[in-house]
Amino acid sequence: MRLNFARILAWHPVCSREVLTCTVEQGSAENKVPENLLVHPARLSGDAVKMKSRDFQPDLEKSCGVSKILQVREHSIYPALASDNRAINRTVTASCSRDGETKYFDFAVIGSGVAGLKYALEVSKHGSVAVITKAEPHESNTNYAQGGVSAVLDPLDSVENHMRDTIVAGAYLCDEETVKVVCTEGPDRVRELISIGASFDYGDDGKLHLAREGGHSHHRIVHAADMTGREIERALLKAVNNDPNIFMFGHHFAIDLLTSQDGSETCCHGVDTLNTETQEVIRFISKVTLLASGGAGHIYPTTTNPLVSTGDGTAMAHRAQAVISNMEFVQFHPTALADEGLPIKLTKSRENAFLITEAVRGDGGILYNLGMERFMLTYDERAELAPRDVVARSIDDQLKKRNEKYVLLDISHKPRDKILAHFPNIAVECLRYGLDITREPIPVVPAAHYMCGGVRAGLHGETNVWGLYVAGEVACTGLHGANRLASNSLLEALVFAQRAVEPSIDHMGRSSLTSSDLWARPVTPVTLGREVILDIIENTREVRKKLQLIMWDYVGIIRSTSRLKTAELRIGELEAKWEEYLFRQGWETNMVDLEACEMRNLFDCAKLVVSSALARHESRGLHFTIDFPHLRESKRQPTVIFPCSPVKVTWSSQQLHKQPH
Repeated sequence: MRLNFARILAWHPVCSREVLTCTVEQGSAENKVPENLLVHPARLSGDAVKMKSRDFQPDLEKSCGVSKILQVREHSIYPALASDNRAINRTVTASCSRDGETKYFDFAVIGSGVAGLKYALEVSKHGSVAVITKAEPHESNTNYAQGGVSAVLDPLDSVENHMRDTIVAGAYLCDEETVKVVCTEGPDRVRELISIGASFDYGDDGKLHLAREGGHSHHRIVHAADMTGREIERALLKAVNNDPNIFMFGHHFAIDLLTSQDGSETCCHGVDTLNTETQEVIRFISKVTLLASGGAGHIYPTTTNPLVSTGDGTAMAHRAQAVISNMEFVQFHPTALADEGLPIKLTKSRENAFLITEAVRGDGGILYNLGMERFMLTYDERAELAPRDVVARSIDDQLKKRNEKYVLLDISHKPRDKILAHFPNIAVECLRYGLDITREPIPVVPAAHYMCGGVRAGLHGETNVWGLYVAGEVACTGLHGANRLASNSLLEALVFAQRAVEPSIDHMGRSSLTSSDLWARPVTPVTLGREVILDIIENTREVRKKLQLIMWDYVGIIRSTSRLKTAELRIGELEAKWEEYLFRQGWETNMVDLEACEMRNLFDCAKLVVSSALARHESRGLHFTIDFPHLRESKRQPTVIFPCSPVKVTWSSQQLHKQPH
């Protein structure tokens, strides 16, 4: 399924609705997008944009002039607040041309997971690269990925098999051309990882050991025990650190993309960041920007994602006029470690849920309720090997019917040495809490895990914003459809990071660096005083918890129209109350700090999820609603959120440099 975009106008809740001329290609037929799939994000900003066909190539020779020159403001520095952040792996002192607190690069990469690092290594052969990462360079979703990378490397397997499994898991909402590209190019991307030093598990026959996970018809998961992401991250970071053209900027939080308007087209020229260790606003001007910032798991209270996953990239891109798609499809991993069922209780709550990889079920793990009844066969003939959406809903149903807090995943019937060889990380983590997985079942619950939607991307990672490319979880390429097949995420990130290289180099060669004086700078709220700042941080943390609970209670695994509308209302009220509090404390629209900026991104992503979920009047893949419990063929199309006119906007949904001064 492919989207063709003519001139696009979207509607806003306080202005009249406009007609969209977006069509969907399915085979040779062209049909108008159903009205219910044309989504308006409540109180979200943006002007009308023009987007060409899904696999468009930007007119790189076209100039991107700035419609209005904004006055540059001096930035202030925070009072020195305590920080326990460690130093980054590589210190940058004179990495690039500097103009005050502005840095100039050919390529700016936002995110240091597999997508960002792979892309950086490739484009560094053609220019200077800044890798901008929110925390430590290794702190990404990639580092927490346990299962592996799916690729057709077994002679008995085929690209067609992998495609079929992906499309079935995606509830037939996948873009078939994207699926073919990813499944075909995947094996080469895995071989490249091996060539740069990634060490995967091999069998007794000397060949790569290929595991099998839920939804896969064949063994095709390349892995490094149950720490595959960590090994891939290690190998890529080592290569990046050895590359003289790549400069790593750790603890630089991306605030907003720097954009300009050329008629109806939006152009990206870099990004503003906040150095969270020095509290300085640092501006990066670049010819090309890759957004590889990961997902938004922390819109929910329980997630397998690290703390950095607050939807920053999706929210920034949305504020910058990028098209967003399929945000209703939030994947809840069915098996995260349940704290309540551990013999030794946690002394403090976790920052993120500990993942029990899909490979445990793929290796023969069995799910039981607390009455030791195996229940998956009553929900799906594939039992524990059913796709994640099916397993997560089944567990959710068991918990609600039996009024229990967790179910049990048992792998103890397998040989002890095999368990410890395949899942050493899980075994060690469970043993910390008195649980021996070679003898006892593991208590598990579903947890927010992966965003299948995101910034709409073409076949080369291009977006409707010129100069902006996306790869990894922040992107919606069409691969995952309504539900991601296990271990397809690292694969997608590798493939699209590579595919974005050639057009990026072309764009870089035809572009020039823009003056940093065209945009006003964000400022830190030093003028408010230390006590006020600390009060704002504490209040914002409480607001964050309230938003997460709203999302879990009303926008979780099982949904309904009434509950989604309640979520929409409560999120709007919570956001308005929070912003009113900020401005009452003396906050100004161009002020930034980490807590406040993350909060605005969480609000933005939460609203995008709710708006998309309300628009889908069927149950498909990860989106299950009791009001429309069945698949409807007429609805087998992506939800698409276009930028809309800024009639009424919140601070959270507006680019800082576009705010009135």
